[in-house]
Amino acid sequence: MKDYEFVRKQDKQVYAAIMGEEVRESEGIELIPSENYVSKAVREANSSILTNKYAEGYPGKRYYGGQKYTDVVETLAIERSKKLFGAKYSNVQTLGGANANIAMYFALLNPGDTVLGMDLSHGGHLTHGHPVTYLTKIFNFVRYKMKDPDTGEIDYDAMRKVAIASKPKIVLAGFSAYPRELNYAKFVSIAREVGAYAVMDIAHIAGLIAGKAAKNPFDYGFDVMTTTTHKTLRGPRGGMILTRESEEIAKKIDKMVFPGLQGGPHMNNIAAKAVAFGEALKPSFRTYAKQVIKNAQAMAKVFNDRNIRLLTGGTDNHLVLADVFTSLGIAGKEAEMLLDNVGITLNKNAIADDKRGPMDPSGIRFGSPAITTRKFGVKECTRVAELMVDSLEKRAEPKVQKKIREEIRTMCKKFPIPQSFV
Repeated sequence: MKDYEFVRKQDKQVYAAIMGEEVRESEGIELIPSENYVSKAVREANSSILTNKYAEGYPGKRYYGGQKYTDVVETLAIERSKKLFGAKYSNVQTLGGANANIAMYFALLNPGDTVLGMDLSHGGHLTHGHPVTYLTKIFNFVRYKMKDPDTGEIDYDAMRKVAIASKPKIVLAGFSAYPRELNYAKFVSIAREVGAYAVMDIAHIAGLIAGKAAKNPFDYGFDVMTTTTHKTLRGPRGGMILTRESEEIAKKIDKMVFPGLQGGPHMNNIAAKAVAFGEALKPSFRTYAKQVIKNAQAMAKVFNDRNIRLLTGGTDNHLVLADVFTSLGIAGKEAEMLLDNVGITLNKNAIADDKRGPMDPSGIRFGSPAITTRKFGVKECTRVAELMVDSLEKRAEPKVQKKIREEIRTMCKKFPIPQSFV
């Protein structure tokens, strides 16, 4: 039977939207760093019959009967994730990266405790303490920043002073728009000095760590890592919390995920996680992770060569953050829409100490995970970056925009979205 055949017969409106998205993805280039393509095996597991089963609790300790196969898939996901990241404990039930961070906070903190995290405008994440989140009504967040946005150097001396003054319970590393690798040893040193947990949110670079293309924070003594399971890890949308070695911490986390904050886990999603983790354990995934970085660096080089300011000057990972307003006089929102029209999807993004508002910032953020999945290499990524700059520089020339759109379609036909990675 064809994919979505039952949806087509039963609900034509939903079917039309699904088919529209399939065409959009196949004919366009996806550059949002937090998005990727999953294999057909992951999609099948995620839409499997396991969606029917309620499985409150953990393997071997469920509250309902009939758990023979749910225990199998969750145990597989746990064991595979532990092997991928060198963890002693893993909770695979969290529904997303934000959920994982929230559960981690409530497991390790009491109301009023302090967390030291990266400032959102300097690359951090909303859940790392932005005032718009409800978390800031419960916990006290203090922030660190880059010393120099043009190089990406973190001001570790200032971070240490803030930590000594504020006595955080958690020193939190991690980011959503920071293109460089952090000095994990300094984070752990500061955390140990003030008696805090060292926690890393690896959501964006989990696949790079699993693929041995980026350093593993656990190797430097971090206590906990939180993550999404999509993005560079190329799994279904979901979350996970990994504990390096402390059984006490792991028990607190498990208890907080369930029954503390969530009900029954989504077993279909956990099955898809297990499949994706199995894919990430293959040697081919290491090749993929290394190529992701090479491709991002190739794109960054084009922007540098075309005199477009890059935050941190380049990239060590999968993402690039460009200040298009300063360099080209075009705001991030307009750049996002313009590139979307030629078949290149990315997102507007604030830059460090941005004077423009968050809904129309100065920058754009783009990355290489999804196009690397499509087998784009350095040559193709270089050309994509050239087309991006051409489109932005010649935004008032419809003929140029049309020509770029056609070239993007041709590239996408040459590199179709793969169904299998193993």
